[in-house]
Amino acid sequence: MSPTWSLDTSTTPSDRGTYNLDDAEKGLQDHTDKLPVLPPLARLDEKEVLHIETALSPISPVHEGITPFSSVPELSLSWPPGWKSLDANTLPRGTAKDPKQTPPKKSTKPKASRWIRFQLWFNTYRKFFTFVVLLNLVGIILAALGQFAYAENHLGALVLGNLLCAVLMRNELFLRFLYIIAIYGLRSWAPLAIKLGVTSVLQHVGGIHSGCALSGAGWLVYKIVDIVRHRASQHTAVIVSGIITNVLVIISVLSAFPWVRNYHHNVFERHHRFIGWLGIATTWMFVIMGNAYDIKLGEWRADANSLLSVQEFWFAVFITVFVLIPWFTLREVAVEVEIPSPKVCILKFNRGMQQGLLGRISRTSIMEYHAFGIISEGRKSGCHYMICGVQGDFTKGLVTNPPKTVWTRELKFAGVGHASAMFKRGIRVCTGTGIGAALSTCIQSKDWFLIWIGSDQEKTFGPTISRLIHENIEPERMILWDSKKRGGRPDSMKLLKETWYSFGAEVIFITSNRQGNDEMMQGCQAAGLHAFGTLWDF
Repeated sequence: MSPTWSLDTSTTPSDRGTYNLDDAEKGLQDHTDKLPVLPPLARLDEKEVLHIETALSPISPVHEGITPFSSVPELSLSWPPGWKSLDANTLPRGTAKDPKQTPPKKSTKPKASRWIRFQLWFNTYRKFFTFVVLLNLVGIILAALGQFAYAENHLGALVLGNLLCAVLMRNELFLRFLYIIAIYGLRSWAPLAIKLGVTSVLQHVGGIHSGCALSGAGWLVYKIVDIVRHRASQHTAVIVSGIITNVLVIISVLSAFPWVRNYHHNVFERHHRFIGWLGIATTWMFVIMGNAYDIKLGEWRADANSLLSVQEFWFAVFITVFVLIPWFTLREVAVEVEIPSPKVCILKFNRGMQQGLLGRISRTSIMEYHAFGIISEGRKSGCHYMICGVQGDFTKGLVTNPPKTVWTRELKFAGVGHASAMFKRGIRVCTGTGIGAALSTCIQSKDWFLIWIGSDQEKTFGPTISRLIHENIEPERMILWDSKKRGGRPDSMKLLKETWYSFGAEVIFITSNRQGNDEMMQGCQAAGLHAFGTLWDF
């Protein structure tokens, strides 16, 4: 498989389109795709190479603290005794060819098999989504056939139960709770297979979120149809409130579809958030009015005990609470902006952080939030950082008009990197600005190896990031591949395989652009290396 990848920024509109919850895990500011892949006998400078010495060091370059050149052999400028240089003019005719007439061979490797690509495509996210949607679809069909007794009397509970589950799967507090249980409950005794399975579940809970949201909307449509069918015995106000709730919930669900979310981020944010909030308000109206109207007597009743006894009321309570919790932690905090290059800006905040967390920031209190990986030397350090690749309107604004303060939620979101604490040893590989999501893990744990592939990293990312790396990570525990200095990108799979066996890793976490992520994930799957890649919600 080819170790090359590219990122077409014309189809990735950055802040306008692709910044969502997982943007910090994508490493989108990666320009190494514009550089050539080093062939096995590449020249690294303009001088003619007279002799190629292929004998490699018997000691692993990783443990010598040297960044290996992967497939590039060691080069020497002197001939061994007894060897003689050949004059090109003395070669037989036809031996030497004009390089202009011989096009360079492209580095080609076989594609991953269809089975491997299918396994990666039908991942835990899609498995969760498929299971949840099919399970609810069966329930709706059984209810329509009169074979689901619970649904006859608790349609509202099925609607709100699904929506509550959807909210929980995107709630910062609930997910941090799941990570705490997994990390402290499994890391000391659980077999590797269990840890890998739990990590996959934690990474892909978005499938439950999407499946339950869509299923909740489906049950709501069924409930409104059922109410309209029996409208003769139902009050008009109840029917109207149900229809309004239905419309708002469906709009909120549709606005989160991938095409809208990825390419019209502000449209997604406005509709999914504000229409969703209106949907919660009308849900309360629907629940209260539906319970207050007595169908048998055809009159309204004021009975608080009756309302407190229904399941729909408590589902609505918990939905409201879990939606509000993250907003209670919203603060306007001071920030220092460092601009080491036109491509990157670095934000510095007070307070140390655990590894593997993501932070959402905005210049306003309720709109246009963007997520970035958090870099910190630990809880006891006095600050933490975010690396922002300058691509879209929001990040460009950080450079042209650096803020003194930004809005953020003090309750941070746990990314899949947070699960690294479960494993004994691992590899964190990233490209470009993906270092923002990867670095904390390697700083705070001596059992994690860093591979960072980028172009002119020291100049692009500046002295702050360079200091954090070199002061906290030993040379034998990192490979910093500067594609500009090296003359091209590495064979990423060769690097991963060599480091996997020499470092004794159990797992690999990948943060890269989409194509780079796909190629490394396919390579790891084919090689039998346990890997978790960048996740794009579907």
